[in-house]
Amino acid sequence: MNGPGGTSRPGEASGPASAGDGAASAGHAVLSDATWPAGNAPRDQAAGPGRSGRPGRSGRPRRPGRSRRRWRVALCVLALAGIVACAAWALLGSRLLAVRSVVVTGTRLVPQSEVLAVAGIRLGTPLIRVNPAQVAARVETIRQVQSAQVTRSWPDRVVIAVRERTPALAVTAPGGGFDLVDPGGVIVQWAARRPPGFALYLATAPVSSLRGDPDVGAAAAVLGELPARLRASVASVTAPSPDQVTLRLASGVTVLWGGTGHAQAKAEELGLLLPTHASYYDVSAQGSAVTN
Repeated sequence: MNGPGGTSRPGEASGPASAGDGAASAGHAVLSDATWPAGNAPRDQAAGPGRSGRPGRSGRPRRPGRSRRRWRVALCVLALAGIVACAAWALLGSRLLAVRSVVVTGTRLVPQSEVLAVAGIRLGTPLIRVNPAQVAARVETIRQVQSAQVTRSWPDRVVIAVRERTPALAVTAPGGGFDLVDPGGVIVQWAARRPPGFALYLATAPVSSLRGDPDVGAAAAVLGELPARLRASVASVTAPSPDQVTLRLASGVTVLWGGTGHAQAKAEELGLLLPTHASYYDVSAQGSAVTN
């Protein structure tokens, strides 16, 4: 060796630079995987081949699809809430679906103005707030109304279909004239004269009120179920009790009809007996007619 920078002899070590695997330039070191202590390898190398950057918790990068799905769900919820809010506003607060007209049908005895007043439906009320059952109950308080059906006709109309009571019997009114009574015993209307075709009810006892009177109601119900030809021949009716309705025909013949029911069978029996020219017939018990 020639001095510090001399050359080495053949077969001799070249000094500290020869230590390790292979030669290196002066002042530099070459590091390999083998030179790192166990467990202290760099993260890039520990991640394995093909994996670089910061991994997620599962070792995989986050997927952008999840965030998009969340946004879509949120937008759908907001859109649905908006639709519900618009529908509620249209039904409850908007004048688009408010009552603009009320139509009354089926009236003949009762003025339509009376039905409208009792119904109590104010124009401009949201149609959804109109209770058909309550309106019908108010209309049915009118004496001449037997029943009422109320329907909402979208978008802005209410229809009230009235079924009036049908009078079937005339009763002498205390102040003069005649009260016309339906099969329920309710006074439907008053008439100065007895209308043609109405039999006269002859009360066997003072009648304080005809509203719901069972005897008068039974007499009217019997007249209502008679065949038209027989009903036209009835001049007057008496009813000591609901099952003892007695008919007085225009020919002077008296017929104990009994109660309601089996009208067709009783009429057929009476038709067979009338040619005998008796003055009294009892057809109250079906199948066992009696003449006198």
